Amino acid sequence: MNYRHQYHAGNFADVMKHVLLRQLLVALQRKEKGFLYLDTHAGRGGYDLAQAAAGETLARVPEWPEGIGRLLDGAAELPAPLADYVAAVREFDRGAGNLEPALRFYPGSPWIARRLARLQDRLVLCERQPAEAAALRAEFAAAGGVAVQETDGYAAVRALLPPPERRALVLIDPPFEAQDEFAAIAGALRDGLRRLPGGVFAVWYPLTGRARTDAFFERLRELAPPPTLAAELTIAGEDSPVKLKGCGLVVINPPWQFDREAGPVLAELARRLAQAPGGAARIDWLVPER
Repeated sequence: MNYRHQYHAGNFADVMKHVLLRQLLVALQRKEKGFLYLDTHAGRGGYDLAQAAAGETLARVPEWPEGIGRLLDGAAELPAPLADYVAAVREFDRGAGNLEPALRFYPGSPWIARRLARLQDRLVLCERQPAEAAALRAEFAAAGGVAVQETDGYAAVRALLPPPERRALVLIDPPFEAQDEFAAIAGALRDGLRRLPGGVFAVWYPLTGRARTDAFFERLRELAPPPTLAAELTIAGEDSPVKLKGCGLVVINPPWQFDREAGPVLAELARRLAQAPGGAARIDWLVPER
């Protein structure tokens, strides 16, 4: 794999993903019963933004200033879900050893989930790249209720569901380097829904070509899934030269009122993170609630 997330850490896509992930976790915790959080492509757990800045000499400019950086500038005026997210990022930054006012360390999805986890919640973090898995294991060496597996995350969906808790949030967030990534995701969702029909499955995807995304949605509908929505954030219009114009999160079995809670947050992100005209936010039901 050529992908190195440190250059993308904290960008607008990370912001959107992590804000919605926090909302999903909080919604599931409205019930006292614990659940499994399964992260199929966990990465290393945290990222040094200073290392990303060093990549500028290689024409790889870090993207966080146009993502989390924009929220840091106006943190006092943010709505509660965004303010809580920024506070969590600041907490990770300080915990990682940064003593300067400027942000240096940014958390990955595993840390976002671990910070919110209760005693009755359990985390399984999967990462198949050896170096990333080793860093992830070191990050959570002293954390209770967290298991790190150096394995194929798609295979983990088959192996770990259904969990003893009979409740789960599965985050599927691959790097999208493989041409057949959408097909692999659909296969994992098919397996996951067979094993745990009531599980919550969240899939992050890039918006680089509408045709590929629409074909993926058709694959999902063919699975005849439970209620399923797609939340999307675009930071530039179709005519913009910006390469990654947006991203989305498909959620199967979204918690009650998740769409109503996520809608205003996405709209605020669209306003604050737009990089060119045409940015917007939307939530569409691919499979409506019955």
